[in-house]
Order: sequence, then C-alpha cells, then structure tokens
Amino acid sequence: MRLLRVPGVYRPQSDTWLLARTAADAALPADARVLDPCTGTGALALAAARGGAAQVAAVDVSRRAIMTAWANSRRQGLPIELIHGDFSQVLNGRTFDVVLANPPYVPCAAPVPVRGAARAWDAGGDGRVILDRLCGLLPTLLAPGGVALIVHSELCGSETTLDLLRAHQLKAAIVARQTIGFGPVLRSRATWLEDVGLIPPGRRHEELVVIRADRIEH
Repeated sequence: MRLLRVPGVYRPQSDTWLLARTAADAALPADARVLDPCTGTGALALAAARGGAAQVAAVDVSRRAIMTAWANSRRQGLPIELIHGDFSQVLNGRTFDVVLANPPYVPCAAPVPVRGAARAWDAGGDGRVILDRLCGLLPTLLAPGGVALIVHSELCGSETTLDLLRAHQLKAAIVARQTIGFGPVLRSRATWLEDVGLIPPGRRHEELVVIRADRIEH
C-alpha cells in the first residue's frame, strides 16, 4: 500500500504491517464497525476499509495525521470517518466491533510530548501512558462480541497488557510476534534503556507483539 505522508506524521513500519497482517488473518466480525484510535497516515483504517469493513473511524490527536489520512483515503477511494482529538474524549460513547490499535509505546526519559513527531511514539518511562488508558477503555469501546488487536513492543510489558485486559473482563492472548532490530529512536536511547533495566547490556533488538482482546458476553 503506497501512502502519502507529511513530515511529523508517523511512517508505517514493522509494527503497522504486523498488525495489518494479523488482522487480515483473524476471524473478525463481518461488515464490522472498525476503530483505528491512533491512525497516523491512516494505514490500518484503510486496510480495514479495503477488507470490507462496513464503517471505519480513524482518530488522531495530530492535525497533520488527520490531513494525511484524509489525503490517503481520497487517493485510494476508500471512505473513512476522520476525527481529530484524543480517542478517550471524542467518541461520545460509540462502540465498535473491531479496534485496531498501534498506540505510542516507546519508553522515554523525558515527559510525554504534547506536540511534534515524537508524540507518535514516546509514551512515558515505562511506555504505557497511552496503552494503559486504551486497555481501560476497551470494555466500553467494544460492542458485545467485539475484538481488539493491539500492537506494541515487549519493552513496555506484554504480561502487563494481558493482566490489565483480563482485569477488565476481556479474554486476552498474544496472537503474533516478530523480532526486529532497533530503529533510530531506540538506538538513540539504548544506553538509557540499559541504565533503567528495560534491556540487558548490549541488546539491540526488540520483540513486537500483537495482543487480541475479546469482549465475551457471559
């Protein structure tokens, strides 16, 4: 999929494509209402639309990302609803059959940025500022029988995500993994990651995981 991207918008990378492949292989509800809560270029939203979703809503706090996703949707002739803002504040109680999430998850020493390109990946000292909020909201975002697929690095705690989702009465499991070398962002802060104990000395690779959460009605 060829995508336009303006400076400051996250470039789809291994995590995006791992999640897209996992979603394509999963037994997701037919004619689904899909939410992409951190859309960036719109890559996942567009993949869902191309895959037959009945409705696709794409949300981002970045105006540049929303403009980019709009341009890509027009270029490819795929209708998606674009919403500017924080996914935890702008959906007004709506529910979805599928949530496809590639949220910011990279651990960082500095406070979480409120503007600039790093807002698309920096997520606090443990990388969980956005992840924890998303996990807590999923029980209300998912319709009965709904499914969420979330991609993130093992560096921010796969088991923590599983435990949090299960604590919110969702069925949760890791359904895909991929090991990749550090990109420029992680390479630039590898010494800090070693110092705080997030990686052992000398390690320069990470494992990406896709976690599936199902809202099971009892």
